[in-house]
Amino acid sequence: MDRVQGISLYIRVVETGSFSKAAEDLGITQPTATKFVASLEKRLATLLLHRSTRGVTPTEIGKIYYEKCKGIAREIEEADDLASLMQSKVRGKITISASVDFGRRVLTPSVLQFMLLHPELEVNLNMDDRYINLIEQGVDLAIRMRRLPDSSLGSRFLGSNPWVMVASPEYLKDHPAPNKPKDIAHHQALIYTTAQGDHRWNLSNQNNQSEIVEVKGPFTSNNLSAILAAARAGMGLAVLPWYVAHQSVKDKVLTPVMEDWTLPSQEIHAVFSSPKHVSTKVSLCIDWLQGQFKGKWWKGIETEKLD
Repeated sequence: MDRVQGISLYIRVVETGSFSKAAEDLGITQPTATKFVASLEKRLATLLLHRSTRGVTPTEIGKIYYEKCKGIAREIEEADDLASLMQSKVRGKITISASVDFGRRVLTPSVLQFMLLHPELEVNLNMDDRYINLIEQGVDLAIRMRRLPDSSLGSRFLGSNPWVMVASPEYLKDHPAPNKPKDIAHHQALIYTTAQGDHRWNLSNQNNQSEIVEVKGPFTSNNLSAILAAARAGMGLAVLPWYVAHQSVKDKVLTPVMEDWTLPSQEIHAVFSSPKHVSTKVSLCIDWLQGQFKGKWWKGIETEKLD
């Protein structure tokens, strides 16, 4: 009997209070059930169940173990349900909205992979940095990169979008890299005008110290690709999402600086028009996207050829 079957058996023994009833429910013999639980207790070096002529009851540790097993069983059931849904037919059209850079670099490859799993699905991907009204624009799903205000819209957290401060090696030859926030005042800044406070960069370190630095420089833009291009050209310091900067860092065209200090990460949310009525195709798309933003997800993004 494998571990998953063993978890199901233990749950049924606790819930029925009987080895014979649990064995019957799972289609095995009572001796098999009794032997498995005994071996489980031996492996864990603890007594999980009290046996008596009146039946079987869990010990204090046995109750805790039961709750943990129930949680694992629920996760397995949810995973099985999701796998079944992913194999089902998903058809029709989804309209998705995202910002230009995120949509271009991150969302497009993820959505195309999802479409390969569901060839009868049609996707209309709209990329616009302006805030849009989902209902008025007929959008099924929007990806938004900020903490969400209270609203009647439904939403699910997908992951975090971390930022990094970078500069080109050529720029750093003539301008030594800053070591602490106040050093940034002596540098040219390349300023993205829609996030990270524009001309005020917020920094924090592992000692829970935080500082706000006023920055200035020769170039501002509301487009991340433009800021990236200016940084690669050696025009100054830039703060960029890791998904934008990582390939240039990997290629050593850009170098991270001030690594002991971090910039605020953005929350990534899937937003939809109603929290109560979500179609299967939208729900599955959200499930798919949620799986794309785990760990250092930005390392899997390779779109620098577009720059």
